[in-house]
Amino acid sequence: MTDDLRDTLDHVGDRFNLGEYEIDAYLAVLEHGELTASDIADRTDIPQPRVYDTVRSLSDRGLVELRESRPMKIVAVDPDEAFGDLRSSFAEMVDELEARYTAPTRETEAVSLVKSRSTILRYLEEVIGDAEYELAVSLTPGLLRRFRDDLAAKVDAGVSVELLVTPASRAPDPEGFDYLEVATIARARRGITTPILAVADGEYSVYATQDALRDDRERYGVIFNRSALGFLVSGFFGTVLWTTAETLSTDGARRPFPRRYASIRRAVKDLREFDGEEFYATVEGRDIETGESVTVRGRVVDLAFEDTEEVASLVVETESGRVEIGGRVAALEDVEGQEIVIGRDEPPAL
Repeated sequence: MTDDLRDTLDHVGDRFNLGEYEIDAYLAVLEHGELTASDIADRTDIPQPRVYDTVRSLSDRGLVELRESRPMKIVAVDPDEAFGDLRSSFAEMVDELEARYTAPTRETEAVSLVKSRSTILRYLEEVIGDAEYELAVSLTPGLLRRFRDDLAAKVDAGVSVELLVTPASRAPDPEGFDYLEVATIARARRGITTPILAVADGEYSVYATQDALRDDRERYGVIFNRSALGFLVSGFFGTVLWTTAETLSTDGARRPFPRRYASIRRAVKDLREFDGEEFYATVEGRDIETGESVTVRGRVVDLAFEDTEEVASLVVETESGRVEIGGRVAALEDVEGQEIVIGRDEPPAL
């Protein structure tokens, strides 16, 4: 790498290495031109004690000016002035980097650890984009804004989306935010310790602490790369996070059938909304005693569910008798359900 390219990379990296707080504060100041620290705290998710460190970081990068008055005022610098020196060097740098680029092979490890904020965000976007029929996500209000269009596209495509927003005190008010545009059901949970995660179709998933998204190098994200281990993240979401959250908005009844599920819990919860109506199921899974792959087809005749979500199962009446379907690593039921399709009138096709 040439010295000029290295110098440009160092310069660009210093200017753009912004954490979530810095990005939120910078955009707020840009929008209003001039704000106080209290104004920034009111308009963003940044805790009041962190505002001063955040704006000083922006000032060090030349993105804002700090006016030492009472109260201190944070003034936006014209972006043309703030970034003007980077334009030509940045374009040249991208051209040279592109010339050196070799496309990597896709990671095939079942589990990967990542620490970069940008990498965690990239995987969040990818997991959300890859969901074909079922998506569970836990996001901060800032990330909800970031991925709003992606989530809306999934809802429009008929994907079941369970959205958890945390912390609840900063979740958008349902009176002013259309949660059903971005989710089948949305809940809010107290506590900044709630992790950020996304699970697509019960397999491909990403899990990270909120600190990891603020560029805390001691924190990390975990990627389950299309691995059956993804059900661990899904189970944690369903039994620990989801059950301790308050509902913001729901309209699961409006989704058409047939519906496809990776989670027995979501299938049973949906069916409970249609109490007394007749449904049919087609289930692919494994016999819990022999481990052999099986396909079960028939009418749903019974459901079992506890509000803690520790118990969820359904019973299917087949030509050869009743079969009880459980979730991943089932032990008490007859079949471990890995892919479940629910329909009306007759068992749906997989």
